[in-house]
Amino acid sequence: MVLRSLFLVVGMVLGLSLGWSFSDGQIEILGLGTLIGAVVGVCILAVEQRLQAIPFPIALWGGLGLFSSLLLAGLIGFLTGVVENPQHSVFSLLATLLLFLCVPYWGLSMGIRYGKEDGATSDLASDSPDQAYKTKLLDTSVIIDGRIADLCETGFIEGTLIVPHFILQELQHISDSSDGLKRARGRRGLEVLNILQKMENLQVKLVEDDFPHVKEVDTKLIELAKQMNGKVLTNDFNLNKVAGIQGVDVLNINDLCNALKPVVLPGEIIRVFVLKEGKEAGQGVAYLDDGTMVVVDHAKSCIGKNAEVVVTSVLQTSAGRMIFTRIKEESDREELSLTHV
Repeated sequence: MVLRSLFLVVGMVLGLSLGWSFSDGQIEILGLGTLIGAVVGVCILAVEQRLQAIPFPIALWGGLGLFSSLLLAGLIGFLTGVVENPQHSVFSLLATLLLFLCVPYWGLSMGIRYGKEDGATSDLASDSPDQAYKTKLLDTSVIIDGRIADLCETGFIEGTLIVPHFILQELQHISDSSDGLKRARGRRGLEVLNILQKMENLQVKLVEDDFPHVKEVDTKLIELAKQMNGKVLTNDFNLNKVAGIQGVDVLNINDLCNALKPVVLPGEIIRVFVLKEGKEAGQGVAYLDDGTMVVVDHAKSCIGKNAEVVVTSVLQTSAGRMIFTRIKEESDREELSLTHV
């Protein structure tokens, strides 16, 4: 902010000095020169602010295209004589105007196009041609969760893991929170990042790409994923849905865990620890090792004990999976009574 204010003051001083050279002491000309210097300075600062939102490879190739096209336009004008004598006729003036408008515009557009197609992910490129789809961007939630480190250690996650600078800033902000729980979560996320960076079979890159005109971190992450043609690694349900709507591939750790849960079929016998009473009278609640809830009918007498139960049905909901069971001894007694009948 200080540097931009200084630049604006310098622009006003240059405008004042330019007005002084043409004013012959006239106050109006001096004021006009100062105003022109201020306007030009504001315009340059606005363009600079806008350029910060453009990815560096695109801005680089666009600038190279504009510079080379200006040289080409000057060469064409010099060879045709338009630049040497632009006041020769109205046709010469129009030709000069079109030459220095159309050719630079063409060079700028071609440079931006090349930057988007070939240069936007040049810092992420590797020897393998399929690197683009292997690029994965980490969300704050999946870093704090920590299971991503265990998953990467197994070798199931390959390619490049991208940690945007705004995600790192959010982690630092959480780790500096006055809330003790948030502070612990943020520090855990920073520790997980440190673990990921030390893994030899994994490549973790911090990128400075940002979108200053976008306030939401999730929206920035989606835009960056579109730019890099990558996937988003997250545990956030809302981010999962929004990214899917916008055509960004999402890898949800929770979905992976649900897919890896052991399959339990009706009639199967499992052994559980009945932890507490359920919502209905006589029901007991137990949990499997993966956290799946098991509802046990007529298990009031088994609360606080291990019991063998028979699976009666499995219910899959948006909140997870629930297994309904009955005490094995009770089920055996019913089968025996039915056999006698």
